[in-house]
Amino acid sequence: MPDDLRKIIHVDMDAFYAAVERRDNPQLRGKPVVVGGNPDSRGVVATCSYEARRFGIHSAMSCARAYRLCPQVIFVRPHFEAYQKVSQQIREIFLQYTDLVEPLSLDEAFLDVTSNKPNIQSATWIAQEVRQKIKQKTNLTASAGVSYNKFLAKIASDVNKPDGLTVVTPEQAEQFIAKLPIRRFHGVGRVTEKKMQNMGILTGADLREHSLEELNKYFGKAGKYYFNIARGIDLRPVMPNRLRKSIGKETTLSEDSADLGQMLTVIGELAQKVAALVQAKQTSGLTLTLKVKYADFEIVTRSISCDHPIETAEEILSLAERLLSKTRAEEKSVRLLGVTISSLTTNISAEEVLQMELPFSD
Repeated sequence: MPDDLRKIIHVDMDAFYAAVERRDNPQLRGKPVVVGGNPDSRGVVATCSYEARRFGIHSAMSCARAYRLCPQVIFVRPHFEAYQKVSQQIREIFLQYTDLVEPLSLDEAFLDVTSNKPNIQSATWIAQEVRQKIKQKTNLTASAGVSYNKFLAKIASDVNKPDGLTVVTPEQAEQFIAKLPIRRFHGVGRVTEKKMQNMGILTGADLREHSLEELNKYFGKAGKYYFNIARGIDLRPVMPNRLRKSIGKETTLSEDSADLGQMLTVIGELAQKVAALVQAKQTSGLTLTLKVKYADFEIVTRSISCDHPIETAEEILSLAERLLSKTRAEEKSVRLLGVTISSLTTNISAEEVLQMELPFSD
């Protein structure tokens, strides 16, 4: 790898929540497991084991549908304190190699090991060591991608899941990207994917055929991003100290819904996750924002500010329910819901960011 290129590793834990639950409860091992709500409720799947995924179950799917797909699936309520403990153990391993660590969520992070504490020349060796130490420390597996930028490292980490390691060198990048289905490009959501398909853009090779002017015309400010990543160009640095002004979670519903009960259940799941992140960071916020994307892709947000810190799942859900009543959720079907706490009482750095922010995602 040329000296002027960075060495980036993306580490992603395998089916993280479900893996922790199965580690802590041996009776769940080897069985299809869903972490989320109950099958007789309107709860949603937070994550699921690979055995469950073979039946078509995936995150954000209703638990009722997951049960229909796999009646023998085992439903487990999430235990965020356990996940946070493991996340901290993993982060301590990362910091043995570099201070340039940018967590994206509880279970994944970028590491810039161009210069590293053990002075190991090979990023691949470091990735192997990190995965081995994670296994020894937590008894969980992680997959990793190694490349010269964040875009390629993140995609590479998903190639050989679970418990895999994939390296994309500068020499391999063009061919790797050319064969990549456009839906695999981070930052290409469902709306953009459909638009690209209508333009005949199905793979990275197809995307590369379009000029910067064309992409800017059809995709606005995202055009340059798509133009660059089709050519393996991603200059974003690993940023451990970027200030964070909010903490939030959002999810796309498995099916568009106009059922307020189902929406509130989904919001309740989001509220639990956001509250867990807020408490883990020993912070709180004064403003709550609810995001609603309707089936016609119209997006609305509603916010409320309080004179006291917002930090519990119960209060988040209560406020979000009030905000939901100020939308047209009963009149129009909804495809996405999001909850965010802002006006934080303390600053949170990117080293502590617990949510992935993909550029230009739909």
